[in-house]
Parts: sequence; C-alpha cells; structure tokens
Amino acid sequence: MAKLRHVAIQVQDHATAAQFYVDALGMEIVGQTDSPLASGTYVSDGTVTLALLQYKADEWAGRNKDDIAINHIGFWVDDLDEQSDLIKKNGGTFFKELPLSKDSLYYEMKFLDPNGIIFDVSHNGWVGASK
Repeated sequence: MAKLRHVAIQVQDHATAAQFYVDALGMEIVGQTDSPLASGTYVSDGTVTLALLQYKADEWAGRNKDDIAINHIGFWVDDLDEQSDLIKKNGGTFFKELPLSKDSLYYEMKFLDPNGIIFDVSHNGWVGASK
C-alpha cells in the first residue's frame, strides 16, 4: 500500500515559508535543495515531509512557476514499476520523472490523476519522512 509522506507547496520565498512552519508548528528543517528544477527547503514532523519550493520553470511546476499553491503530493511505494502500472491502469497518466538515478533519495516519478492533479511516487522516500 502506498503511504502519503510528501506534500509540496509552491512558494515565492522558501526560507521564509520554512521558518513559519518551524516557529508556528514546531516542524524541523531537514534539508535544502537547489537543483535545475527548483530551490527549496524541506521541513518535517518526523513522518511527512513538507517541501517548500520555488520552481525555476513553468515546465517543472506544471503551471505558472510564480503561483503560490499546493503543487503536488507524494506517495512512498514498495515497488515503483508495479505502482506505475497500477496508476496507469486506473486512469493516471505519466507526467515526468526527475532526471536523477533511481537510487537517489530524490528520485521520483510524477503522474497526473484523472482530474489533472500532480502526484509523485518514490520507492526511496523523502528526507525527513518515515515509511
């Protein structure tokens, strides 16, 4: 069974957003990113990771990169290929995969659900999340 362990919020200032979640809700900063896709800060409650991301291109945001919105959710799965097949059989469509090795902690496959909502699946999980 897939476990919800990742929510990504598209923001305009990831450091300020992260500090809010730390100060207001007691979350912990567990990582940073600055990739060709986005810059961001990861905060966690110990189970779920909240990625606060500033996208660098509309292509990776799946919308206008300057929007402020919940961008996508992520599910930790046991078998990436098996889950991908199941997603497609049930009306989901492949969107993108991160240009990383499948062994990387940050590798994930992105899909669109039948309503066009972006979600990703990872067999490695996310920093700060627990399976």
